[in-house]
Amino acid sequence: MRTDAPRLGIDFGRVIQGAALEPGAADTVFLSGGLDEAMRTPPSPGAFEVLARLLPRFDGAWIISKCGPRVELRTRQWLDHHDLFAHTGLPRDHLRFCRARADKAIHCAELGITHMIDDRLEVHSALRGLVPHLFWFGVQTGPAPDWVRHTRTWPDVEDAVSATLSDVVPPTQRDVVSPTQRDVVPPTQRDVVPPTQRDVVPPTQRDVVSPTQGGDAPRP
Repeated sequence: MRTDAPRLGIDFGRVIQGAALEPGAADTVFLSGGLDEAMRTPPSPGAFEVLARLLPRFDGAWIISKCGPRVELRTRQWLDHHDLFAHTGLPRDHLRFCRARADKAIHCAELGITHMIDDRLEVHSALRGLVPHLFWFGVQTGPAPDWVRHTRTWPDVEDAVSATLSDVVPPTQRDVVSPTQRDVVPPTQRDVVPPTQRDVVPPTQRDVVSPTQGGDAPRP
């Protein structure tokens, strides 16, 4: 699916959740711990707040995550437990899961994703040339290639993504219109009417009444 409108894809593990981990470390509590322990793991700092501000600026947004069936179920439970959908405005059905990282390219192509946030360079390599704006999230051990933007934190994501969006339009001639003849109309004959016979009526016999036998007549 191709669209000119911006669409956002977001990874889950170590991006929305678990971003405080060291580079390359797996979240053993979320992945292998008990359900209660997994539900207590917090969102990454700033994730919900930044997403709530960014999502209205996109035509749509989806969580696109690579995991197996068990972790997929746990991810859905975590999202419900932390009420991500109410906090951010993400629709509940905007979730995509795949079993291989490279398969995220299939979902991005199908959805028309223009911006992708992911912590794995392997994923971005699969999306290169398909998704125009790639954001490599979190603490990383090496430098970012020049075709991907490294965003260490969620505030960094907000700044970097905002810089690519053109939803603030400067004033143009359609907004600032100089005065024209339709605004300033010079006086014309329709506005200034010279006096005519209808305005200045000469005295007539009805206005000047000669003495008669009426009450003003002189007495004999």
